[in-house]
Amino acid sequence: MQTDFSPADGMTDLQYDQPNDRYVFHHDTDGTATITTTIVHALASIADTDVSQGEFSLYDSVDPDALERIFATKSDGTERTGGHVAFTALEHEVYVYANGDVIIYPPAETPRTPTRA
Repeated sequence: MQTDFSPADGMTDLQYDQPNDRYVFHHDTDGTATITTTIVHALASIADTDVSQGEFSLYDSVDPDALERIFATKSDGTERTGGHVAFTALEHEVYVYANGDVIIYPPAETPRTPTRA
């Protein structure tokens, strides 16, 4: 499993958490990248997939526009503080939290219960 990563724009500290067999990082909401771009680059790095060659599209797993809207700033300008979305992409379980935390579990034979970072 790959453990050294070059952070994509908008992604901070992508790390492999070996005791919990998961990848953990935080999306920088103040950065220029969208949450979906950050997730795509993290998945591409973890799964050793080239997104520029069309090997993977997030649309195959989740509606990226809906994902962006779910975690966008509220209409009154305040940040979202709760909630999460889970989906499977490239056989990895992806958990995205309103605070910007993202946890990605590699493919497993049995379902697991996510734990927060």
